[in-house]
Order: sequence, then structure tokens, then C-alpha cells
Amino acid sequence: METAPRLAHWPPAPDAVAAGWRPLVQDFLASDTGTRLNAFLRQRLAAGAVIYPPRPLLALKLTPPERTRVVILGQDPYHGPSQAYGLAFAIGPGERIPPSLRNIRAEVAREFGREPMQDGLMDHWARQGVLLLNASLTVEAGRAASHARVGWQALTGAVFQRLVTGSRPLVFMLWGAHAQALAPPADARGPHLWCLSNHPSPLSATRPPVPFIGCDHFRRANAFLEGLGQAPIDWLGSAAQASLALAPRSQTMA
Repeated sequence: METAPRLAHWPPAPDAVAAGWRPLVQDFLASDTGTRLNAFLRQRLAAGAVIYPPRPLLALKLTPPERTRVVILGQDPYHGPSQAYGLAFAIGPGERIPPSLRNIRAEVAREFGREPMQDGLMDHWARQGVLLLNASLTVEAGRAASHARVGWQALTGAVFQRLVTGSRPLVFMLWGAHAQALAPPADARGPHLWCLSNHPSPLSATRPPVPFIGCDHFRRANAFLEGLGQAPIDWLGSAAQASLALAPRSQTMA
């Protein structure tokens, strides 16, 4: 039986994150909190713990700070085999879609009139500048939130603060109380667009005060970016699907 992808070793190689994030990540890993986190992960791996995802820092690899345009905050990686992928809300190819991601896809479809692509959608978002960042970046198999208090928030909080305090206008999508707790006061939110709603979980997605279904965050983000003279985010994955459709033809012609 094939083993689900998992974290194999720690700490990561320097190229596990984009160059623009490396100083911040390296400073964290050298800090007291980072040193304790390093020791904890090595200890758990040595004890045989199964830790997901296999690439905890993938979000900081695919979306460099200078290319970040939208920030979506998650909370904790999925704790089932082959689910956690290193991007908030994303799952591995071919995996059953969890309820929160199903509602995210439903909202994108509602806003743009058709279903988004299946596999690879969140990677496509990340490569366009959508930082899909969980508050905690690892979890143990079958133990939800098992690494929620081991120090990850010092790193992910520093990433968030760097983007919030920057002068370049960004879009922040904060879904649910946990994510919204990181938002600065209303008079200190800078030039950014802040999109706040309930979490996309079925427990809250359609409930007041601000239902996730019907929030229009994805269209609002594109309108904001286009107002800055930037290209909109391809939330449906249309460009990625077109590229995949052309690939066999290109290979045949080569």
C-alpha cells in the first residue's frame, strides 16, 4: 500500500521558500521560538510521528513577497492522509474535496458563472500572487490542531505583519473569527482592501452576520486589482486549463 506523502525531515533547505522570504524565515528559525519548533519537529519525527504536509513552507515558495497581491488566511492543515498540501484550504490532486473548500469553489462558481478547474486550482492561484497561508504549518496524522501551539504563529504572524505594514496595496481575505483576530484596527489598515466574512465551513458559510456564500470577495478583489492597473486573478483556472489543453499539441509539434 502506498504511503501518503508526509514530512520527511526538518529543518528545511534554504530554497524551500522564495528568496524574498528567506531572511524572515531564517531569522525565525534562529530565534528561541524557532529553535524550540525545530527541536519539537525533529523529536516527533524521530519518535515515528506522521506529520503533514510534506512541504510545510510551500505557500512561501510559490508566492514571493514581491509578487503577493492577495492574502487568504487559513488556520490548520488537514490531518488526513494526502490531504494537507502546504497551501491553506488546498488538497492534493485527486483527493475528495473537504466541505470548506467545496464552499470556496461554490462561491467562485456563483461569482463567475461556472465551475472552477478541479485539480491544481490553488497552485494556480498561488502562482498568480495569492498567498494561501495557514496560521499553523504542520499537523500530526489524525490529530487536528496538534501543532497549533508549537510556535508557528510567530512565523506566520511575522509574514502577515510584513504584508500589512507594506506600502503596496494588497487584498486581505479574512474568513472567520480566527483570521479576523489578526486584522489591525480600522484606522490602521493602510491602503489595502479588507474582505471579511464568516468562515467557509458549512457551520457558518450561510449564516449571519456576514455569510461567506454571497460575499463577492473574489470579484471585489479583481475590481480592486484592476483599479491599480494590475491583471485580475484567474480564480476559475481558465488560463491553466487552456495551457494544459495546448500542451499535447505543442509536444506533438516539437
